[in-house]
Amino acid sequence: MKVSILDDYFDTIRTLDCFAKLKGHEVRIWNDHVQDTDVLAERLRDTEALVLIRERTQIRTPLLERLPKLRLISQRSVFPHIDAGTCTRLGVIISSSQHPEKPSFATAELTWALVLAAMRKLPQQVASLKAGQWQCGVGRTLRGKTLGIYGYGRIGAVVASYGKAFGMNVLAWGREKSAERALRDGIEVAAGKADFLSRCDVISLHMRLNDGTRGIVTAADLAQMKPTAVLVNTSRAQLIEAGALVTALRAGRPGMAALDVFESEPLRDPGHPLLGMDNVVCTPHIGYVTVEGLETQFVDIFDQINAYAAGTPIHVVNPQVMDSPQLRR
Repeated sequence: MKVSILDDYFDTIRTLDCFAKLKGHEVRIWNDHVQDTDVLAERLRDTEALVLIRERTQIRTPLLERLPKLRLISQRSVFPHIDAGTCTRLGVIISSSQHPEKPSFATAELTWALVLAAMRKLPQQVASLKAGQWQCGVGRTLRGKTLGIYGYGRIGAVVASYGKAFGMNVLAWGREKSAERALRDGIEVAAGKADFLSRCDVISLHMRLNDGTRGIVTAADLAQMKPTAVLVNTSRAQLIEAGALVTALRAGRPGMAALDVFESEPLRDPGHPLLGMDNVVCTPHIGYVTVEGLETQFVDIFDQINAYAAGTPIHVVNPQVMDSPQLRR
């Protein structure tokens, strides 16, 4: 099959052990980021299997309708960046492993790095030292404080274990299944959302983005947080009501934020308000970007391509396409 891989910024994919799974396929890898439909249509005109690295490129209807040879989109995790209905109409299979029992330890580790960076003001201290000014302020310790896990799932549970190791009290909040899992693990569940927001010194968001969770953290929610608290988000920016976080940080509740995700990515505007705030630590969506994390991700992605090539597609998230007369074979 003719396989195209988009957005491999550092030409990393071909260095992975699992890349050997594509032996026998004709592979083209693109290292830049392009969203222009005309450019993508030209690049992908002969592509049969398209590999996506998470949500870096939007695959929308105007592009899909210009890719008559496309038969498979292979990726991992959620797919709000793909017009799945159009794929089904055009006969394009979307294979996307949802890895139900595999937490991203890379994302959990980055979450904890952001917690420490925000509480100890590490970016500011490093900048001060490089400017010849020595210390620039006083940080806060984690021991004895309350860590809030909003969405106690696979990654949230790992982050909770880090909090315990640092001597923190862990408090959970989320939907019924989230609360049940937390209780099974011996984690206290807050009496209510307001109780959760007002008690926590650190709140870390760990939810999938879907119609039910989009904007689930509102401006009113943020206003209930402590002025000394830090909000950490390594999940999706759209979990927070659009524009609410900047306003809340300027108002002083919460006092800090540590973010790996943004409403529009890639974020290339140095004038973005979040990047100019001294009480915000920002990283460019690197939660899953480790060699080990990519190996885990691309094993699934390449297995999906080989399964399709063998005539037995797996992890199909638009199953209606399998019965469609438009299915591209």
